[in-house]
Amino acid sequence: MAAIPPAPVALRPASPSSAIVVPMSFSLHRLPSAPRRLCSLRLASPSFRGCRRGAAGAVIMDTAASRYANALADVARSNSSLEATNTDMEKVDRLFADPEVQSFFANPTVAPDRKAELVKEIAASCELRPHTANFLNILIEMQRIDIVKEIAREFEACYNRMTNTEVAIVSSVIRLEPQDLAHIAQAVQRLTGAKNVRIKTVLDPSLIAGFTIRYGPSGSKFIDMSVKKQINDIASQLDFSFTSHSLD
Repeated sequence: MAAIPPAPVALRPASPSSAIVVPMSFSLHRLPSAPRRLCSLRLASPSFRGCRRGAAGAVIMDTAASRYANALADVARSNSSLEATNTDMEKVDRLFADPEVQSFFANPTVAPDRKAELVKEIAASCELRPHTANFLNILIEMQRIDIVKEIAREFEACYNRMTNTEVAIVSSVIRLEPQDLAHIAQAVQRLTGAKNVRIKTVLDPSLIAGFTIRYGPSGSKFIDMSVKKQINDIASQLDFSFTSHSLD
C-alpha cells in the first residue's frame, strides 16, 4: 500500500535586529514524516525485476532525468508555481521511496491505464497541481516513470539554482526547536551568501548529543558540533599521547 507523507512544514522567521540577515525563505523539512494511506487502490501486480544499469546506462539515465526536470521547472516558472511544484516533487520523491510503488510503476506488464488510475488517486490524495499530475502521466507514456526519483532530485537542483537556495541537512539526536533551526539557517546563509536557506532535519542517535550540518555542492561542507566528535577527538588525543609515551 502506498504511503503519502504530509506536506513539509514551512517556517518564515521575522527579521531580527541583529546584523545576521534572516533568509527570505527558511523551509524546515522533518524526515521521515507520518504517512497517510491510499486506501482504495491496491498495488498488487505480477512479479517484475528491473534490469541493472552499467556506468554508461547511469549517465544516460541522469541526462534524461535532467532534461525532464528542466522541462518541468520551465513550466512551473512560466505559470508562477515553482514553489508549489517543488513541494509536489518532494511528495512524489517520498512516495516513490516505497519499493512497492516503484515495483508497480516500473513493471511493464501493468497496463498504462492502471498506472494512470493510480496517478489520479495520488494527485488527489497529495493535492498535486494539475501540471505535476500530467507530468507523471507523460513519464508513464514515455516509459520514463522508472527514473522519477532521479528527476525529483534534478528538479530540486533546478529549483535551488533558480531561487538561489542553499539546502542544509541538520542531524541531531532529538528534534531541535524552530528558533534553533532558524539560527542555523542564518549561519548557513552567512557562510554561503545564499538568498534562501532550506533546512532538512534528520534524527541520528549515534551523535549522542549536539548536531551536525551538511551543506554546499553535493554536501561537501560539514560542520560537526556533536558530542560524538568531541569524544572521538579526546580518544584520538589519548591514543596519540599513549603512542608517544610508548615510543619514549
